[in-house]
Amino acid sequence: MAASSAHHLPNAAVVYHPLKTDLAALRAAVAHQEQAAGWGATRWYETHAEDAGVGATRRAISDGANVVLASGGDGTIRAAAEALRGSGIPLTVVPQGTGNLLARNLGAPLNRVDEVVRAAFTGQNRAIDLGLVRIVRADESEDEHVFLVLAGMGLDARAISATKSTLKKRLGWLAYVDAGVRTMIKDRPLHVHYSVDRSPIKPMSVYTVMIGNCGYMPGGVLLIPDAKLDDGKLDVVALHPLGAFSWLRIWRKIGWENGVLRRTRAGRRIIDLVHDTRSVSYLRAERYALAVPQPEPVQLDGDDFGLALSVSGEVDPGALTVRVLPEWRERTIAASRSTRRRRESPQ
Repeated sequence: MAASSAHHLPNAAVVYHPLKTDLAALRAAVAHQEQAAGWGATRWYETHAEDAGVGATRRAISDGANVVLASGGDGTIRAAAEALRGSGIPLTVVPQGTGNLLARNLGAPLNRVDEVVRAAFTGQNRAIDLGLVRIVRADESEDEHVFLVLAGMGLDARAISATKSTLKKRLGWLAYVDAGVRTMIKDRPLHVHYSVDRSPIKPMSVYTVMIGNCGYMPGGVLLIPDAKLDDGKLDVVALHPLGAFSWLRIWRKIGWENGVLRRTRAGRRIIDLVHDTRSVSYLRAERYALAVPQPEPVQLDGDDFGLALSVSGEVDPGALTVRVLPEWRERTIAASRSTRRRRESPQ
């Protein structure tokens, strides 16, 4: 009777990057929450160099996992999401990487393994969108992937491709900033042809084009102010070259306007008055297509995906279920209100 009852208990699965995961801490947290929730034994699946996590997650699904905890960097999380797309099986993000982009946008804590594990066993399900991308290579081969946060072609992808692993380990996400500034200063703009929502194809000269599913980047940088994880839309961001000091104008737009002015009512009025869209422009779309004359690097959620002649895709609304704690969203809202009160209070 006890064996039969145990057979029907729900089970979690952990897909983990062995070089990025604090395995002892994660095993202890999972054992505690598993027992407290009355679940069966959790199964563990290690990723490998040739499999970032898609295969491991598919094995977890085949083995009957009721929830999947993905532990590692953004690449591990993205790979797990690709396997879980449309399955209805919830994903819990265990952030152990450099950027931890999805975790930041969900409001999940970055240094509280016990809390994110608790979300897997007792949290709430939330449906979020996925971005789809089809990459066409120079040899005309094609492959399709998902992204959770950001896909890009141009400066951002070049910077990620150029970032040294040793610098990344030492500086974390700041290594990308270093590579990005150096790339912008020395590289020529990129000439692309683009279309959104099947509009007529248009030419554009840019430093980079990024397709966003959500807006926050490391360091509290709000790259895409209106992006939401569950609005059924993608946000296309283009950084335009405007002379020798373009990178200063772009940083002012993203760092100052999005990161500072948008936090206050007065700041938002200033943005409305200036309305400078020359250096950074935004489009919202369900579909997109980009093509370049020569192969260019492509990045998905901060990982290098090689060279491409074109990328295209669309949003897949509500295709991924994530498991979160309700206070994560409340914590984000509370922090935003607290910041606004401090900035708007009289000195």
